[in-house]
Amino acid sequence: MTSYEYGTVLAATVPAPSIEYSKLSPMLIVFGVAVVGVLVEAFLPRPYRYATQVVLGLAGLLAALVAVVRLSGTNATAMVGAVSIDGVTLFLQGTILVVSILALLLIAERDAQPRAEGRSGPGTWSLAAATVGRSLDAFTPQASAVPGGAGEMAAIRTGVATTEVFPLTMLAIGGLLLFPASNDLLTMFVALEVLSLPLYLLCGLARRKRLLSQEAALKYFLLGAFSSAFFLYGVALLYGQAGTVRLGGIADAIAQHPENTTLAMLGVGLLAVGLLFKIGAVPFQSWVPDVYQGAPTPITGFMAAATKIAAVGALLRLLQVAVPGLRDDWRPVLAAIAIATMLIGAVMAITQTDVKRMLAYSSVAHAGFILTGLIPGTDAGVAAILFYLLAYGIGTVGAFAVVGLVRDSSGAEATAMSQWAGLGRRSPALATVFALFLLSFAGLPLTSGFVSKFAVFQAAAAGGATPLVLVGVISSAIAAFFYIRVIVLMFFTDPPEAAPAVITPFLTTAVVTFTAGATILLGILPQSMLDIAERAATFVH
Repeated sequence: MTSYEYGTVLAATVPAPSIEYSKLSPMLIVFGVAVVGVLVEAFLPRPYRYATQVVLGLAGLLAALVAVVRLSGTNATAMVGAVSIDGVTLFLQGTILVVSILALLLIAERDAQPRAEGRSGPGTWSLAAATVGRSLDAFTPQASAVPGGAGEMAAIRTGVATTEVFPLTMLAIGGLLLFPASNDLLTMFVALEVLSLPLYLLCGLARRKRLLSQEAALKYFLLGAFSSAFFLYGVALLYGQAGTVRLGGIADAIAQHPENTTLAMLGVGLLAVGLLFKIGAVPFQSWVPDVYQGAPTPITGFMAAATKIAAVGALLRLLQVAVPGLRDDWRPVLAAIAIATMLIGAVMAITQTDVKRMLAYSSVAHAGFILTGLIPGTDAGVAAILFYLLAYGIGTVGAFAVVGLVRDSSGAEATAMSQWAGLGRRSPALATVFALFLLSFAGLPLTSGFVSKFAVFQAAAAGGATPLVLVGVISSAIAAFFYIRVIVLMFFTDPPEAAPAVITPFLTTAVVTFTAGATILLGILPQSMLDIAERAATFVH
């Protein structure tokens, strides 16, 4: 028998590996919508692109969410073992999709005639006049034009809308869905790049403060490229240790040779750099306040919630599946990072005078609280983290949506804290909702934030990480100070002479209403979602 004939017989007798597309359906739907969105940008006339992209994006995300629900209870691998479909994957994918739907509604906000609440006179009319002509659009009409140049002004006058943000966002969401589901390091790296590259572009597309937006995009790109290089180098070292990039294979190799794990420890450290950068943990948090401030507010809310959810999920899978045998080595390091992140995030937030930068450092502090749940390495800790990510993601999108509703006389977002003085007197409903989000972040009882922190701290204490719980309580007390300071500013301080107005566009108002209701519901009746998170705390290798 010739080699050709032997190969033919072997190919006929050995079945081809099954990719099992049904298990990948949520990701395939999102990536498919992204590809169709690119075709829409290429071939559909400009007047029809916006509505088509909005309907296409929302329909795709809802279909992907339905696919996630239909896959509930699945514990298997797909794509020749490169992707894990288990409880943790499906819970995180569902959370990412819910957050993404809310964020897409904010991104879709375009033309609207704003109504100033509790205010009348010349200031109100000037705001209404300034917002005519798509000025509620958070994105520049022509990204390639020089900021403030003739090309950009001409695009504004003609009412051009930047609809390419929709396929870029869908590509990022597809990467976010794949990131925590990755069962090998190369797939994880590909997902990291797929989610990162669109975000680098989206951060530089702000309609106003264009130079600040472009600076944020450049800073995010440069630091993100460095973190990706660290991640890739960590992949190489772990491959050198185990001879495989499969997470389960790495765990088996470490278990077989526990006396020689130097390369594995170095590899995990370098991988952690890339993942902790995306989470925004200390000492890799320097990009967070600048990028959050400069990026378009809908993109800021999307990044603050969805990227953190996906990155924590990837870190969780790496530590629990690939290197559980090195737990005694990575636990002290991760504990030190969690402590530094909680304290530095809380302390730095006190010094901020910009609302978006304050929320950015609040995000850093919350990264530390989430990492606290990773330390025990138990199923209870995993379940607590899953619930925390859901509650935090919804609340964060809502908080940044509120920021987008407060505008100065030129129609720009009023993010300086001094401009928020007296907001509770002029718009008590909006100020009350923002106060609700802040109190939830602080961990006030009867909010989702309290249940989240209680679950994480309880799991950490049961796992022997009581010192971290004490630091977490102290950090929460520090954080409560600056949250309450903003509330006092809104309700008990006289408004400035040129006080901003509050606008009420439909889509953003709907997002604020939904997120506020979910924050209260998860705080008052959390048990059902806690039970779902507990059942979802399973990994498949």
